[in-house]
Amino acid sequence: MRIAGIVAEYNPFHRGHAWHIAQTRRALGPDCAVVCAMSGHWVQRGECALTDKWTRAAMALRGGADLVLELPTPWACASAETFARGGVGVLATTGVVDTLSFGSESGDLDRLRAAAACLDSDAYRAGLRRFLDEGMPFAACRHAVVRGLLGEEAAACLASPNDNLGVEYLRALPPGLGALAVPRAGAPHDGAAPEAGFASASALRGWLRQGKIAKAEPFLTEPWQGDIASMEWVERAVLSRLRSMAPEEAQRLPDSGEGLARRLLDAAREARDLEELYRLTKTKRYAHARVRRLALWAFLGLEAARRPAEVPYLRVLGLTGRGREVLREMGRRSRVPILTKPAHARDLPPEARGLFALEDRCTSLYGLCFPEPWTGAPEWTTSPVFLP
Repeated sequence: MRIAGIVAEYNPFHRGHAWHIAQTRRALGPDCAVVCAMSGHWVQRGECALTDKWTRAAMALRGGADLVLELPTPWACASAETFARGGVGVLATTGVVDTLSFGSESGDLDRLRAAAACLDSDAYRAGLRRFLDEGMPFAACRHAVVRGLLGEEAAACLASPNDNLGVEYLRALPPGLGALAVPRAGAPHDGAAPEAGFASASALRGWLRQGKIAKAEPFLTEPWQGDIASMEWVERAVLSRLRSMAPEEAQRLPDSGEGLARRLLDAAREARDLEELYRLTKTKRYAHARVRRLALWAFLGLEAARRPAEVPYLRVLGLTGRGREVLREMGRRSRVPILTKPAHARDLPPEARGLFALEDRCTSLYGLCFPEPWTGAPEWTTSPVFLP
């Protein structure tokens, strides 16, 4: 049985995601099983997911996935490079995934591989240092160096969100794991206007958070149910954390160098809400997404030193009957513990237990992002979703 892996946020799961899964099976065979490494309660944009990870896992299973594993927060809420390294790491660690499938604006795997090889070259690293020393933003430096080495056409993929992430997936891909670039269909990554029956996840998040459920539902795979999480409920908690944070604490946050930590703390003393915080902190050098993540890392209590070199366990969020077969094979091949019940976390090695404890804290804080805050310890009491 072929087993494909997909790295995703599914925030929310929509028709474009179901189409990607279907196209993956079309390319690899109808009996192909699909394993997803999915972000938990906090996502790459530096904000809370629309709804909890078990609900999103269930939507993915009903949309065609067979097994959903969690991409832990230290990788899920990170730059494209770290996000990709964590997601590919989860899939590779299963021991059973043979092909990574990802969405791509170009669908040109050869071009993406060329860009990935360039980013890992000594020539690229030397060029990057030169541009960074001139004070240019990292993304602009990266594009300029690759354009100089490979030409504009080859560098163009770095300007497209899915292709750019695909390049990072390929850089993280271990030997023996194949890749499939599925051409993206419908609306652009951050486009608001639906195309060909698809809407972007960012457009759907906007409509859902504005209460425009009826507008979003034609582009979802099922009717929306339940409350919607929003950062508006924790704005003052985030600002409180930043205003009380010592500079040396902020400097221990991931990706906080180049003076960004100090600038964020200064902005927090002036800002009245999160959007004003981001606006006051952002410059040409500091990307908006980087600022958002840094503020969230402070709120969650994440430190660069607390991110393990590799994902130390696999957490099952949901599975189908075929997913159960995949899970049995993983039990024979995976090199790390597999958690199918929260209680299994008590038997983990110390570093892995520390990561699970961090996830427990992150889930508890996520519970504050709703009109009616969560109580209890859902990280310890919620079992994986099973769909026969």
